[in-house]
Amino acid sequence: MNARGDILDCVTFLLVDGDRFLVERRRLDKVVDPGAVSIPGGHLEPGESVEDALHRELAEELGLTTTEPQYFCTLLNPSEELRRLHYYALHNWSGEMQNNEAEELLWLPLDDLQGLDLAVDHVAIGEYLRVVKSF
Repeated sequence: MNARGDILDCVTFLLVDGDRFLVERRRLDKVVDPGAVSIPGGHLEPGESVEDALHRELAEELGLTTTEPQYFCTLLNPSEELRRLHYYALHNWSGEMQNNEAEELLWLPLDDLQGLDLAVDHVAIGEYLRVVKSF
């Protein structure tokens, strides 16, 4: 929660390439989860829709665009601030991938989540496999 006790809305984008997905190692100077390996995303700005935030954050963080984001779940993450994470799967994107905000970018296999640090992201991958990959 922020200083007013609100839940902070965030968007999270799961870039999937075959049987692997993109994660970031968060910068060490981040207040929330410094150095953690997690699925990238960011906070919604006031008055911004979740999908608008998805497109903005994807461009800001990775220099990419997408036309077919696929929503698959929303989870609460009680870290230093209570965040509501809206997860989207991206199977198609365009642009040259850039690392504009993270310590580093990594690809992890969907069937081995040991390199992923946040429990909420483990749950999200399970939901992705259950909701999206099973069809």
